[in-house]
Amino acid sequence: MAAKWIELLTGSLEQKKQYKQAVARMDALPEPYRTTAKAYQRYFMYYGGTVDADDLVRMWSDFADLWDRAAADGTSVQAIVGDDPVGFGEEFVQAYASRQWIDKERARLNSAIADAIERSGQ
Repeated sequence: MAAKWIELLTGSLEQKKQYKQAVARMDALPEPYRTTAKAYQRYFMYYGGTVDADDLVRMWSDFADLWDRAAADGTSVQAIVGDDPVGFGEEFVQAYASRQWIDKERARLNSAIADAIERSGQ
């Protein structure tokens, strides 16, 4: 019963476990895959802003799978990220983004503008 209250406050313990497993898999990668995966992990935290925990867990697991497979096959980092590492990362995140933190602010901005227009009679 205590676990249910903890999860209510902090989120799913199973999802946290899955996230930590994905991160541990990235930490165990050989170089240069580990450094690349860790760099993207940091970037995704700033860029992504996804609020759906299921999407986040799936994204991290799939990302770890990508680098595990690349390391096992000997696929170069360059072959995966191409000439635009930022573009690759942002496209990867967008494939998993359902709701983002910015969505709330976009709705707030639209509402504020609509209210201002309505009040002014324009």
